[in-house]
Amino acid sequence: MSVTKTDICVIGAGSGGLSVAAGAVQMGARVVLIEAGEMGGDCLNTGCVPSKALLHAACAGMDWQDAHDHVRATIAAIAPHDSVERFEGLGVRVIKGFARFTGPREVAVNGETIRARRIVIATGSRPRLPAIAGLEDVPCLTNETIFALAERPEHLLILGAGAVGLEMAEAHRRLGCEVTVLEAARAMGRDDPEAVAVVLAALRARGVRIEEDMPVVRAQGGDGRITLTTADGARITGSHLLVATGRAPAIEGLDLDKAGVEAGSGGIVVDTRLRSTNRRIHAIGDVTGGAQFTHVAGYQAGVIIRAMLFGLPAKARADHIPHALYTAPELAQVGLTEAEARARYGDGVEIARAAFSGNDRAVATGETAGFLKVMVHKGRPVGATLVGAGAGEQIALWALALSGRQKLSAIAGIVVPYPTMAEISKRAAGVYFAPRLFDNKTVKRVVRAVQTILP
Repeated sequence: MSVTKTDICVIGAGSGGLSVAAGAVQMGARVVLIEAGEMGGDCLNTGCVPSKALLHAACAGMDWQDAHDHVRATIAAIAPHDSVERFEGLGVRVIKGFARFTGPREVAVNGETIRARRIVIATGSRPRLPAIAGLEDVPCLTNETIFALAERPEHLLILGAGAVGLEMAEAHRRLGCEVTVLEAARAMGRDDPEAVAVVLAALRARGVRIEEDMPVVRAQGGDGRITLTTADGARITGSHLLVATGRAPAIEGLDLDKAGVEAGSGGIVVDTRLRSTNRRIHAIGDVTGGAQFTHVAGYQAGVIIRAMLFGLPAKARADHIPHALYTAPELAQVGLTEAEARARYGDGVEIARAAFSGNDRAVATGETAGFLKVMVHKGRPVGATLVGAGAGEQIALWALALSGRQKLSAIAGIVVPYPTMAEISKRAAGVYFAPRLFDNKTVKRVVRAVQTILP
């Protein structure tokens, strides 16, 4: 077996792995990148890109065939950026094959041993099927297969009311499907309930049936007719079933034990520097069991590049990481929710709110559903919840504020074009400061005194 020596070996060519490989090789490191499946990973091929393309097509009023043509065209347009050819052009050696560890610094792939100074595991995650009686015998879709459907489902059943479940409910309802979503607990359970309620009301108004606190205990049937039985005995029948109940880390077959890398059902165990129990091996993205977002993997790639290339003690943060749900209206969150902020700071937290109904651009475009709430502690935002049109775009301002630990006065001081949805952030900051200025007796005394001496 031949041996190749390199500085960095990256396993997995999804968002995180590609970011590490591109960054490291362009700064002078020797890099080997190993990928068993499609370049671009889940995000490009079966996740973020196709789902957002399908949502756009559905909201634009395309029919089933045109919408799926748009999905394929979108993937094809982005694919060259993640391709083998591009990365080989950058100087990365790309190996298509399945890697497995043979030692603490070595992996084997296609009969070759790669010996590296540092190894990065970025293998992502796979759909996790819940423990439901009969489910293993029922044809079911996941995010990896739903975009390949040749024909429109008559009635799509969706298990799970998380981001994948609700986004696919939105898209397929707009494409003419009957849609029923079954959630064992609460829809979008980690997000602000008040904001989630706005999203659910909009989906229900468009004809999506959403049932919360309704665990499914049995699945049965075959192609074209699938029946789900709930814990209370209700039976719901549809033509297709999408399982969107979570994901599991993709660690099977890596032989992590041979490298001294500890992993459990939640993923590879890492410290704040994203090092595994073998400190020469880092793990980033979904495979660590943390927040499962493309932008998190990209951020973590930057953290470990600083450590691997420059020896800097870089640590990963999580308090400034945003996420978004791309339904209509959208929902976005960064930092603490209201409940989390009150649990942490008690009476020391203040909530600054602004409604889309008070935003002139929202009124002009008829998109007045939603609000912004900002959680403030000692004059600094510690969290922001946005639900409304373009929330996924607007949360970036608050992600910047939390990342830089800025005071709310920085937001109050910005000037934004009129009329824009972005004014809602300035409005919320104004709501926070208004009583401190307008209801402050000291301020009023100072103003009156100054007026008496001004010429």
